Amino acid sequence: MDRLRSPGGCPWDAEQTHESLAGYLIEEAYETVDAIESGDLGHLAEELGDVLLQVAFHARVAEDAERPADRFDIDDVAGHLVAKLVRRHPHVFADGDASSPDEVEQAWEQIKAEEKGPDADTHVLAGIPSALPVELAAEKVASRIRRRGLTVDESAHADLTQALADLGSAQEYASLALRRLGLSAHTDSTPTDSTSTDPTSTDPTSAGSALTSPLRRHGGAPREERDSDG
Repeated sequence: MDRLRSPGGCPWDAEQTHESLAGYLIEEAYETVDAIESGDLGHLAEELGDVLLQVAFHARVAEDAERPADRFDIDDVAGHLVAKLVRRHPHVFADGDASSPDEVEQAWEQIKAEEKGPDADTHVLAGIPSALPVELAAEKVASRIRRRGLTVDESAHADLTQALADLGSAQEYASLALRRLGLSAHTDSTPTDSTSTDPTSTDPTSAGSALTSPLRRHGGAPREERDSDG
């Protein structure tokens, strides 16, 4: 990448930015998933190399950033990764205790929350990219709701259904999340093509509020919030 981005290298590579490369990163990720799902593991190595190229490319672009605060290199990328893996696996690298995959996942989420601090946004949609495909985003929302111990009783269904009706473009997003929670029988929404990647078709913030507000009104706050409230 140094040779390609340096004077006398490749003019196309030299003019790329984080923004111009973003689409390639998504494309290579999808092609990698396609190789996995097709069972073509021989081709998988090539696709993983293409993803790695995008990592190296972005790191090299960052070295040329105008603002010093925006600069980093491939060593910084690797360093952040190693530090995170060590920090979030205390049961391996320290004296933590986690003997099952579920316990590891719970510990990971707890450590992640501690890293963000007490003032961090704990909304169920916090940190979920708005451009994430609808079905993937809905799966992530549903998974978070389950891990946080949110509960849904029969009296919440009417509010949830009404919330979906009020969502507009975010209806598909919230409907899918509810379906993941086993509530599809209580909604009239039908999700469209799960491969849709159009970020304008969803409004995660509105969807998240529509999902969490009725839950909270009907006693569906996370377990830790219910405990702290008395």
